[in-house]
Amino acid sequence: PDPLSFQHTVDSITSDPSVTAFLFAALAMVSIIAIVYLIIMLVVGGAVSMGYAKFNLNLINKTGPDIKDLFSEMGRFKAGFVMQFLRGLYILLWSFLLVIPGIIASYSYKMAPYILMENPDMTASQAITASKQLMKGNKWRLFCLEFSFIGWSLLSAITLGIGMLFLRPYMEAAGAAFYRELKWEEKKAQAGM
Repeated sequence: PDPLSFQHTVDSITSDPSVTAFLFAALAMVSIIAIVYLIIMLVVGGAVSMGYAKFNLNLINKTGPDIKDLFSEMGRFKAGFVMQFLRGLYILLWSFLLVIPGIIASYSYKMAPYILMENPDMTASQAITASKQLMKGNKWRLFCLEFSFIGWSLLSAITLGIGMLFLRPYMEAAGAAFYRELKWEEKKAQAGM
């Protein structure tokens, strides 16, 4: 066999038991880290997403956002967990129909962290329902807003994701401004203007 062939190289690497054991251990470690990360995001992700919503709304409202805002909703850990769990479950169930209904459902529930953060007396289920109502007729607008960042996202990919450190906060602040605009339009419609 040709010693420079790709197949020969693969065969020589995989025939060594220490290399195979290393690759298996590395794959197992990456899998464990991914599972732990997903569990942490499910457990504390809801409270942190509400805190991040508070931070961005304070930024939009010009009321002095503070890093402490990110963890300010940890006292509402249970409500945040239930919100994250229900949102994920509903999106998963809608995704079983087809991919498109899952994407539409994800847009329907995007405003739930903002609503739950601003209304501490609401349950997670009520916040999801309110988000669905608020997003009725506005999902396309939010999609267009998010799509407008596609160029910046591609440029961030060129930097191996480093650009996302700057782009993601900007996108989240734009999402908070979108939420504030929807609430203003809702208030205007209720007043009959």
